[in-house]
Amino acid sequence: MQPFLPVEKSATLYHLLTARSAIYHPTANKELTDLSPRRGSQAPGTYFQYQNWDFNAAGAAFEHLTGKDIFAALEEDLAKPIGMQDFDRSKQRKNDEMPITRFPEYAMYLSTRDTARMGLLMLADGEWSGKRFMPKGWSGRITTLVTSASDIHPMQISMRSQANLWGYGMLWWVWDAPNWPGVITGPYQGAYTAIGAGGQYITVLPAMNLVVAHKVDIDEDGSRNVSHSQFLTILQMIIESSCSDACQ
Repeated sequence: MQPFLPVEKSATLYHLLTARSAIYHPTANKELTDLSPRRGSQAPGTYFQYQNWDFNAAGAAFEHLTGKDIFAALEEDLAKPIGMQDFDRSKQRKNDEMPITRFPEYAMYLSTRDTARMGLLMLADGEWSGKRFMPKGWSGRITTLVTSASDIHPMQISMRSQANLWGYGMLWWVWDAPNWPGVITGPYQGAYTAIGAGGQYITVLPAMNLVVAHKVDIDEDGSRNVSHSQFLTILQMIIESSCSDACQ
């Protein structure tokens, strides 16, 4: 563990949530650590770098600010109230990354149908069975584009091509295209997706009123994996099989 540099001390929680903290401390995820710029080379808020340290630190900040274990909150404030059918507290893990970093990795394990519930909750702007579980407008706030597709680090998971313009918001990848209220420009308008290890996805397509939950059984030996391009092919097939003329 290393002390913060002077420039790193100006980073905020918002910077952590948007992967723009410019704090490039190492984590146990060596692949992402190796892609990080040199420490002190960027200022907080000016550069997007997808890395575990930001997310680990954001989880620790949640526990510090709320005084609540993050998995207890997940179970009591979300899983039980929206009726997750397979939630198992024992499967949620804080992976201690000491002495590399003081902040653990918060590894969450949810079933396909329970991740689908997460997507439906986001699609409904935080309402479930007539009750509100997120502040009104919060789902839109965290899925508003912060980092454009053109600014996604080219060495990282490729989220950029002519067909796949994914930028980043707050913990969600966001479709990078104009989003005009009341005007449908295509099935991806206003779309956003969460991406987990090995091919886990929660993709929300508001223009189609559609949620796609995709899960890979990666726990057996770690060899099973669905790439981003493979998932996008699956997603496009789903869109083409159900999309009406209104979203072409």
